[in-house]
Amino acid sequence: MTIFNENQILETINMIKLHNLDIRTVTLALSLRDCISDDIDAVCERIYDKITKYAKNLHSYAVDIENDYSIPIINKRIAVTPISLIGESCKNFDYVKIAKTLDRAAKDVNVDFIGGFSALVEKGCTRGDIALIESIPEALASTDRLCASVNIATSKAGINMNAVLKMAEVIKSCAELTADKDGIGAAKLVCFCNAPSDNPFMAGAFCGFGEPECALNIGVSGPGVVRAAIEMMPEDSDFSDLANKIKQIAYKITTTGELVGRKLAQRLEIPFGVIDLSLAPTPAAGDSVAGIFQAMGLEHVGAHGTTAALAMLNDAIKKGGIMASSHVGGLSGAFIPVSEDAGMIEAASKGYLTFDKLEAMTSVCSVGLDMIAIPGDTPVDTIAGIIADEMAIGMINKKTTAVRIIPVPGKKVGDLAVYGGLLGEAPIMQVSGLSSRKFVRRGGRIPAPIHSLNN
Repeated sequence: MTIFNENQILETINMIKLHNLDIRTVTLALSLRDCISDDIDAVCERIYDKITKYAKNLHSYAVDIENDYSIPIINKRIAVTPISLIGESCKNFDYVKIAKTLDRAAKDVNVDFIGGFSALVEKGCTRGDIALIESIPEALASTDRLCASVNIATSKAGINMNAVLKMAEVIKSCAELTADKDGIGAAKLVCFCNAPSDNPFMAGAFCGFGEPECALNIGVSGPGVVRAAIEMMPEDSDFSDLANKIKQIAYKITTTGELVGRKLAQRLEIPFGVIDLSLAPTPAAGDSVAGIFQAMGLEHVGAHGTTAALAMLNDAIKKGGIMASSHVGGLSGAFIPVSEDAGMIEAASKGYLTFDKLEAMTSVCSVGLDMIAIPGDTPVDTIAGIIADEMAIGMINKKTTAVRIIPVPGKKVGDLAVYGGLLGEAPIMQVSGLSSRKFVRRGGRIPAPIHSLNN
């Protein structure tokens, strides 16, 4: 029997009540491979029936667990098989109809988001992939809870530059079709290099081909807990002390997530999948990854030394968390979304944090260029160049990188895009005015690096 002392109990209570410790998401990963048919109506019916069957109790049981353990569960989500694979069996493609079916099912089971309107095109596209990608703008504009993702590069395959340019056009269209909401359609779309198949976080969650029929994946969070722990350390603590403290906190955070995840999976009578260790911030005061850097001694995120601080944080989170769970997956590390982190918003607004600095930070964080608002008149070729750069960082470093960027219609540098909720708000950031046109329009595939031949 485990015996908890008074200090441990009080520490956990403080993590939750004072420092915003929460379970950011419980995500039901669900295979839709058995929903394939040559008839679009049959596909949609099967998709709806399967989602509502497996996820009918996800919300209510999550609320029960939340109340039982007094640990907030912020989002309930679903991730499904990449829909390009499901829809291309139909005689007539209608991915928008599938998108609306997914959205309706998500609403009927009362989850916050459903992900998996996705395609995997790092080496090229099938007819179904092309049809899905071209449907993304309309699909996201005509739904509320649907999220989309496209994997366009891997360390094994290289970078599909045709897909890079196409996705830049799609991002632009997504923003324009939702111009009345500051281009929020683009906020629900992400481009990946080395996309993980068990990621519980949106907008990139999908249920990969190697995943089981159904599983519950957990995403934990707690940047406020990490910051508070660092602030309580002696001022003369060195980096080894900092790293050890972060590992200790990550262990405790992960243990909490593991407990909640296994209990909920048991209630749902499905397998427990993975726990994603990522520190996911929110716009709430005290729940900022950027605040951790200040606690470490930087004046603000964006100062020289920020990338080094992020590298240490990312590594320590993984080392501490992996000791608390046998099944760690997803992205795992530290997120740096601009609009979703109060400290990042402030730094970008004051000019402390530039686009180039963010790109440098993505070489050591767990995702990439995330929730960044840029001028609405940014050319498609520039957006393609941004995507290509980020895919190259992931490809060369054998890590996941992503781009979730929003060219906000009608807005320019210095304006503010407002989304609300977890998506927060973002100052419009300056991007380079130099042309990337001839480069991004060469087409073809940037070859994989030499270390891809490691089998």
